[in-house]
Amino acid sequence: MRFGQQLKSSLIQDWQFHYIDYEGLKTALRQHRSWDERAEQSFVEHLERELDKVYTFQKVKSEELVRRISASEKEVSDVVAKADQAPADQVQGRSGENNPLEDDFDLLEEDLSDIISEVHDLAKFTQLNYTGFQKIIKKHDKNTRWVLKPVFAARLRRKPFFQDNYDAFVVKLSMLYDLVRTRGNPIKGDSSAGGKQQNFVRQTTKYWVHPDNITELKLVVLKHLPVLVFNPNKEFQIDDSAITSIYFDNTETWELYMGRLKKTEGAEAIRLRWYGGMASETIFVERKTHREDWTGEESVKARFKLKEKNVNAYLRGELTPEKVFEKERKDHKRPEKEIASDEQLAREIQYRILTRNLVPVTRSFYHRTAFQLPGDARVRISLDTELTMTREDNLDGRKRAGDNWRRTDIGVDWPFSQLPPEDAERFPYAVLEVKLQTQAGQDPPEWIRELTASHLVEAIPKFSKYIHGTATLNPSRIKLLPYWAPQMDVDIRKPVSHKFGISRPTASNDISTSGGNLDEDSDDDEALPLADDNPSDDRLQRLRDARDVMEQHDLDRRRDYGTITNGDGPNSLDIEERIAAQPIPQDDYPIYDSDSEDEDELEEARRAGGWQYRTKVVKHKAKVFGDALWNGVGKLIPRPTPTEVDAGAFTAGVPSWKQPGEMKKFKAPKGKRIHVPVRVEPKVQLATERTFLSWLEFSILLGSIAATLLNFGDRLALAAAWAFTLVACAALFYSAALFVWRVRMIRHRRAVTYHDKWGPSVLCLGLFAAVAVSFGFRLGGGGGWNGGLKG
Repeated sequence: MRFGQQLKSSLIQDWQFHYIDYEGLKTALRQHRSWDERAEQSFVEHLERELDKVYTFQKVKSEELVRRISASEKEVSDVVAKADQAPADQVQGRSGENNPLEDDFDLLEEDLSDIISEVHDLAKFTQLNYTGFQKIIKKHDKNTRWVLKPVFAARLRRKPFFQDNYDAFVVKLSMLYDLVRTRGNPIKGDSSAGGKQQNFVRQTTKYWVHPDNITELKLVVLKHLPVLVFNPNKEFQIDDSAITSIYFDNTETWELYMGRLKKTEGAEAIRLRWYGGMASETIFVERKTHREDWTGEESVKARFKLKEKNVNAYLRGELTPEKVFEKERKDHKRPEKEIASDEQLAREIQYRILTRNLVPVTRSFYHRTAFQLPGDARVRISLDTELTMTREDNLDGRKRAGDNWRRTDIGVDWPFSQLPPEDAERFPYAVLEVKLQTQAGQDPPEWIRELTASHLVEAIPKFSKYIHGTATLNPSRIKLLPYWAPQMDVDIRKPVSHKFGISRPTASNDISTSGGNLDEDSDDDEALPLADDNPSDDRLQRLRDARDVMEQHDLDRRRDYGTITNGDGPNSLDIEERIAAQPIPQDDYPIYDSDSEDEDELEEARRAGGWQYRTKVVKHKAKVFGDALWNGVGKLIPRPTPTEVDAGAFTAGVPSWKQPGEMKKFKAPKGKRIHVPVRVEPKVQLATERTFLSWLEFSILLGSIAATLLNFGDRLALAAAWAFTLVACAALFYSAALFVWRVRMIRHRRAVTYHDKWGPSVLCLGLFAAVAVSFGFRLGGGGGWNGGLKG
């Protein structure tokens, strides 16, 4: 959809005269045949008026929201105070009774819901107008050849309507809404960041959230769960929500990365985590262990606390686990059983680090907004924004961390503009985690099912910050990529599938502002800022800086994954629409293509050397030669071919769905492979064995028939026996080869077609041929059955 149409469909009717006059600005660009200084001055004056209009309205509405929230806070306090003094039966009331306090709470809930809608509308207003200014500036520079982008960026900095921070609104509204919803009795409990949680298990589902949908998502969730504030006595600061983790691995084998990527049984992730800024003295040493479903156990995260000043000594083995817990054991602050469990964990992690040569490799940083009832972990939702992964290793001749356990040239100063591009990966989406602890057979709440099925989120099962960061930051060392790597350049925004989210009756919500691309000129950088800005203390100013850096590296990454498009027209479809329009091929499985799975074994054999490596090399080259020969023979066989449609061509007035470099099956970059997660349980292996035994049983049965026919002693019986013997041997060798291949694919967790498409059909044809041979000889040997027997 064109942006002009999107703007008309999404604007709020009561605010329509305060939006950017996008159509008027477009008309101003078209009405001058020759663009001169006078035309430029007239356009800039028009643009300045529009910017001043939008900035003034946004500022007024923001100040109005602050006043409304303050007034609601006072009203809520008054009503809660009355409820505390009133008898309990008057607070709750009975059905059908007139209860003034209950009516007051209902009115307050309606008022807060209206404020929540107002915050949502203002956030969408800001988003649409910022995109509108960005697009009209790009259209101006493209059509007039006069460069206005850097100049107008400076004017935007003087009137930064897009830099309003809505997180403070979210936290305050969450607290007030929770008070009203619980009628002044919010649930209380431990809201710590995990200090008292030792071993806990959760069922977690992960999603990506486009930046355009982040504010709406937060407002939706806070109406059901309050924001989890770790320190309610302290004024909210953005750095309080910062979480930083440093992951360890062996930089020669990358064994922890490979284990977590392939989800092998017992795969571990070891990390150090802290909350808040770099001044935090408490560091959590954590180990995550993956368990397969068939083991009957759940994946577990265990951790213990360590003082920051003791981390280096602990990692070097100079500080023993006994010394770590010596003071705590003397003070008797916790039961001896808990201390002993933590001490054992510390001993195991230290042993693993020292014996496997594990070193810091990747840091992940993000701001987390958690929604949860305090002390109740049955439903916990966390939203991680400003996610950035950085390198912590000392490879490539650079001392990033040196002898320290973490690098000190960065802290929580996102977007880390001081780092070189190869040291930072700024993730373009927020990451939503829905963590549920429900009883067996119990469904999650209805609103969670609606949320996860809505247009606000994109499901990415088993997404890992560590895996993504390590694979992206080490392109020359990591050859096996996660399955979501090729999807990074596909726009995850989508149209509204069902009525869900924040809306008000006066707004036009036929089409969401987050649905689909807001493309008019096929601008690849439509969601990116106009120009580079210097970093400042303002959080959203830093957001613009981060998007600037992301813009610089976006083109190279898209080329790497083969998804870049060229020559898009003004009405071209976006990537998702073109892919959805492609015809589904017959062999549409698996989705991802990679190089041969033998490469991993070949690399392991190369490190081992000797005859094992030479044997692998010979097998690998023979396989490559055989594949090439087979493909060459296949091309010699005449067969019908589909008509090629050029990119951008029109068929019956409909533009072609295929663009250059775009395909439904993503191909890994040269020298790399894409790992497709395959769930393998013992019953899969058992089913493979049962299938082979069934074929074996059938082959033995056919062999017995052949041996019986031999006892007849005539020429006809001998021919029939040979036919059945050939079918039995073919079935036996075919099933054995298929069994070996399936076992190998299961062991390597390869996403291949495991079902047998041709075997049963060929077997039936073989049996038919064997029986036909017997009948043919009988009938052709001398006039029927008697003649055949006499012959």
